[in-house]
Amino acid sequence: MRIDKLGSVVWKVLVYVGCIMLSIVVIWPILFTVSSAVSPGRSAAALSPYPFASGFTWDNFSYLFTETLYPRWFLNSFLIAATTAVGTLVFASLAAYVFSRFRFLFKGSLLTSMIVLQIFPSFVGMIAIYVILMRIGALDTLWGLVLVYLAGNLPYSIWLVKSYLDTIPRGLDEAARIDGASHFRIYATIILPIAKPILIFLSVTTFAAPWMDFIFPKLVLRSPEQQTLALGLISFVSEKNSDFTTFAAGAIIVAIPFMIFFLFTQKSLITSLATGALKE
Repeated sequence: MRIDKLGSVVWKVLVYVGCIMLSIVVIWPILFTVSSAVSPGRSAAALSPYPFASGFTWDNFSYLFTETLYPRWFLNSFLIAATTAVGTLVFASLAAYVFSRFRFLFKGSLLTSMIVLQIFPSFVGMIAIYVILMRIGALDTLWGLVLVYLAGNLPYSIWLVKSYLDTIPRGLDEAARIDGASHFRIYATIILPIAKPILIFLSVTTFAAPWMDFIFPKLVLRSPEQQTLALGLISFVSEKNSDFTTFAAGAIIVAIPFMIFFLFTQKSLITSLATGALKE
């Protein structure tokens, strides 16, 4: 008994030590970034390796909002991410409802083609994307970047939502149709409320992906006024600049909207996902 009890105590100590070490590894970079954001100076080399040991100032945030285009970059990123999320939800849910509830020619071929498209990485089509956007006059525009994200999101999103809608009993559709409901009313008042868990998950993922994406904004956007947060922030620590403290201040602000969002929607998100997992 004593050996078993000793082994249990040793195991608990090892678990606690492992959790503490893991927490330090995760929290230390965050503390260092926050410390850098409120530290005087500009270069990363001048910063102390210990958080908050270099002093405290709000000058970095003041400089960020008064001397740079950061507010414009923030607005651009929000518009792109929000429009992409809303557009993906609307088009993916409508297409998924059609694929789930109707039979038509080439239905299987279209579904298969969407899966095949997801096999190839997005980098394969970058040249074609650039040429198409140039031909339609969408280079260096926010709506051109939204088109790129929508085209990339829809195949997987349609499959994801369709797979969920297939689990919803068709008897609900038939009962509503007997009562005189149209297909669009069935979709809007019956299917969408039941599909809320997968739609919440999809809205989070489709908003988060464009929020700090770097590759496609670098390809599409050119002028400083049209840049997103990722492009703007990286310019602070490029080969010509070494403004790490301003970069850290901007990075902290980028994380605030997500913190607020999850703070207010955490309960709803977990409840919705749990409901979806338990749905028969």
